Amino acid sequence: MDAATLSELRKPRTFPAVSVMMPTNRRAPDNRQDPIRLRNLLAEVRRRLREDTRVNPAAVDEVVRGLEQAAGEVDLRHAEDSLVLFAAPGGEHHAFTIDQPVDERVIVDTTFATRDLVAAYTRTMRYWLLSISDQQTQLWDGQGDELTEVTQHGFPITPVQEEERTARHSPRPARHGDEHHRQLIREVVGALEDVLAHDRRPVIVAGVTRHQAFFDELAGPGITVAGRVDGSHAGASPGRLAELARPALHAYEDFREVGVLSELEAARSLQRYAAGIAEVLSLVEEGRGEHLVVERGYYVPAVRAKGEVVPVEGPLGALKGADVVDDVVDNIIETALEYGGEVTFVSDGFLIDHERIALVTRF
Repeated sequence: MDAATLSELRKPRTFPAVSVMMPTNRRAPDNRQDPIRLRNLLAEVRRRLREDTRVNPAAVDEVVRGLEQAAGEVDLRHAEDSLVLFAAPGGEHHAFTIDQPVDERVIVDTTFATRDLVAAYTRTMRYWLLSISDQQTQLWDGQGDELTEVTQHGFPITPVQEEERTARHSPRPARHGDEHHRQLIREVVGALEDVLAHDRRPVIVAGVTRHQAFFDELAGPGITVAGRVDGSHAGASPGRLAELARPALHAYEDFREVGVLSELEAARSLQRYAAGIAEVLSLVEEGRGEHLVVERGYYVPAVRAKGEVVPVEGPLGALKGADVVDDVVDNIIETALEYGGEVTFVSDGFLIDHERIALVTRF
């Protein structure tokens, strides 16, 4: 899952675009119930489409068949925490497994319900891990517990390469000691800034105290250090590095979630703040949403009336008719992203003083 795929999935489809979300079990014997639950959900899809006068019988069969094909691409014996299926007329279908729970539901609309994929994408911590040592400095692309070494932008960088570079550009012999290490870290910082110019993320810095000190001295304000791993870890496996970085990442995530509340309060004082489903919906549709913050378990059905989307009380899927929007919160999320806004999901109850959904506006 990447940002380009999410962007493509958010585009409007021909009605009915159907989304199916289902929690799954990772282990036996609980996972033996997953195929039964899935069959029941697909039966619900067929029932809802048949009852909808906008959908002809051929489209009903086509979309249900697409969902069945998507489901067939997933081995439920080796599932993660949830299954997400999409299908639309024209034979389009998609299947995703994600490592976070979802609320079981079926949504029929003109777009796919991508909020759970967006939540999984944003919840998966993306970071750079910079491992500095006397032998070699490596940069790792971190996505959750997975690390992949970066072999572009000058990485990996070794002291030997730096000595040769210094010798080529200076008539004097390469200097050793602190100045040599400082020059090496200057090279590392320059390469890292080049990476961040293309993909800005927080950085975990691994290294001995001396290297950490030189890095702090030379790193500019554009580098966000999310945490540190002490010691030299040259030659460490990706799994070992990810394990060492995990406590620092968890601490950074906790800090960032608390920071969301500070951001909302600052926006309120600057009159760039909104809360509550109706006000947030209006501003997001105007393209004014800079940063949307929403609780993960917040869903609101709505109806379209006189060209406007009006939130209503009731459980998801209970409302029927051509003017029904199964979940207006999902529409808000998709619209905010389309206008280039940021979306942050927080724990349920975290926004109790902000009506469960809040927005920092651009103006």
